[in-house]
Amino acid sequence: MIRIALLSGLGHTIVVVLGLLIYVLGTRINHQRRHPSAALGWVLGMVTLPYLTLPLFLLFGVRKFARPARRHHWQAPPVAGEGPPWVAQLLAGMEVAPAVRNQRVVLHGSGGEALEGLLATIAAARRQLDVGTYVFAHDEIGQQVARALRDAAQRGVAVRLLVDAVGSLRTPRGMLRALARQGVQVRRFMPVLGNPLRGHTNLRNHRKLVVADGERLWSGGRNLACEYFLDRPQRPAWVDLSFEIHGPVAQHAHIQFGTDWRIAQGRTLRRMRRAPHMPALPGPARGPLAQWIASGPDHADDTVHALLMAGAFHAQRRILAVTPYFVPDDGLLDAWCLACRRGVQVSLLVPARSNHRLADIARERALRQLVAAGAQVWLSPAMLHAKAVLIDDDLALAGSVNLDARSLFLNYEAMTAFYGEHELRWLDQWCAQLVADALPYDGAAPSLPRDLLEGVVRALGFQL
Repeated sequence: MIRIALLSGLGHTIVVVLGLLIYVLGTRINHQRRHPSAALGWVLGMVTLPYLTLPLFLLFGVRKFARPARRHHWQAPPVAGEGPPWVAQLLAGMEVAPAVRNQRVVLHGSGGEALEGLLATIAAARRQLDVGTYVFAHDEIGQQVARALRDAAQRGVAVRLLVDAVGSLRTPRGMLRALARQGVQVRRFMPVLGNPLRGHTNLRNHRKLVVADGERLWSGGRNLACEYFLDRPQRPAWVDLSFEIHGPVAQHAHIQFGTDWRIAQGRTLRRMRRAPHMPALPGPARGPLAQWIASGPDHADDTVHALLMAGAFHAQRRILAVTPYFVPDDGLLDAWCLACRRGVQVSLLVPARSNHRLADIARERALRQLVAAGAQVWLSPAMLHAKAVLIDDDLALAGSVNLDARSLFLNYEAMTAFYGEHELRWLDQWCAQLVADALPYDGAAPSLPRDLLEGVVRALGFQL
């Protein structure tokens, strides 16, 4: 019996050591930078519950596929009137293609405008149409988009549809198979029960984009489902934000979609370890200035997070953010609090109650900390799903990134930076209208049980 116990103890020790070795190899060699609390959680799990933690780490632990080697540093000297110099310099250092001038930019503040722009973009395609979405619902909007895709395929357009396997888990397989039979190429991004060598279940594709012929882009925060576009009885449409761009930014989005398409097939993870090369494209001499900024496991840097951190220290007058979920990492939260204390007006607009109750619980500590530092926090009575950040009067970001750890560090995401006076003024007025209908957050101290609950939810949520 003693001998058996010793062997059992030795076997357990071997499993623990193996788990820690895999963790070190998977994080250090592949440069998987982590928050200290996340790293501590994984290590303690490997020591105490290795048989459970090791499989979870193999499924959920990998955060980056792109190694931080640099292939190309954009030489983008600041040009007067073309955005803040610090933004151009920072993004050039992270291999982000420079901002380009476009023929036209249209921002959608309502679901009706967004749907009209979406269908017009699909109808405009003559050679190739790329559609990527997190949610592709089997409802009125999903069926309307499906019909538009079938019509495009029937007129000879090469149509590619990429849906996230988790976000579109409720989408009937028959709906996607019917599209495939009618000429639409369909792929599901990283199926839950797929080959683990082809991807990781925890890394979801949250990008939303429709690109026609590499010349026309529809993007933003809206998924392809009714709640993002249409009012229904007792269920008003969510407040969201999307936009159209006619010009070279659409080509950058098209190149990004091609990378996502290959990742969904599993090839890119083995062959392409770095972010896609975004060429400098010619645009009109005059026109709205915009820049495609992708972030995720296929990029060496946490691009959007780095831009927000730098913005917190470069802002001189204001930082205005709109997001459905606010569970930032400690670094970004501290940076915004420091911005408040040096006189920058930090304003945050979130829904009074979102569609994810745990996210609402996890955000409370961060909201109270911001208010204590002097920020203004507003609660929208409507479900707010828009994602936008304005820094001073010369930079605005809009796209798919929520201000939480999942969007900033795990998901495949995309934001577009706008530098034009017209776009900045439009977004500023749109945000002002939302704030006018919102209520201020009081930041009252919670009870002890509530405080403990918030801490547990936030800590566990960050680990994944």
